[in-house]
Amino acid sequence: MTKKLQVAIDGPASAGKSTVAKLVAKRFGYVYCDTGAMYRAVTVAALNKGIAVDDRPAVAELVKTVKITFKPGDPDQRVFLNGREVTRDIRQPEIASNVSAIAAIPEVRVAMTDQQRAIAADGGIVMDGRDIGTTVLPKAPVKIFMVASAHERARRRYVENKKKGIATTSLADLQRAIELRDQKDSTRKVSPLVQAPDAIRLDTTHLTIDQVVDKISEIIEKKRDQFQ
Repeated sequence: MTKKLQVAIDGPASAGKSTVAKLVAKRFGYVYCDTGAMYRAVTVAALNKGIAVDDRPAVAELVKTVKITFKPGDPDQRVFLNGREVTRDIRQPEIASNVSAIAAIPEVRVAMTDQQRAIAADGGIVMDGRDIGTTVLPKAPVKIFMVASAHERARRRYVENKKKGIATTSLADLQRAIELRDQKDSTRKVSPLVQAPDAIRLDTTHLTIDQVVDKISEIIEKKRDQFQ
């Protein structure tokens, strides 16, 4: 029987991780877990209750009551916060600008990591985020670290937001926001964004989505053959 692997895809904001992870999961018949959506959902929960994102005690208490679930959707999977759909809410600019602060709170990361590990326990999972290969699934046999220039990532996010009808800022403002997000994610004390020593670095700046999916699929197939 073909072994189902854990696939960890990490990288900075808007590197295309989620899009690629969904397609890779579909190709192999694996489950896709959008960890970024989980942190965004916690951010929605905090802001909806009027909790400041830097109020660690209040957020730590709040996350104990948060249950995040996913359901299949077309084209995007649906995200639910305590049973209420927040698929569109989590993609709003206000959430994007505040999620790094929420994600840096240790209690939030512990709670989300526990949920993510439970989902991945049986393998056959493609999980993307900032610290999957370093913290969440450190023993995953396939680890990818996706990167792209800040300008290209801003352009992708701008196009994506327009297609979804989400109010967006200018391309220049998006690039500044992404660069700030990179700085916050890379320097936070808890689970910072860093490449795992055994991760394969993949620069997607000049690659199409299909090309990235093909490259990652080749890596998975080679690794899978080693387990036969």
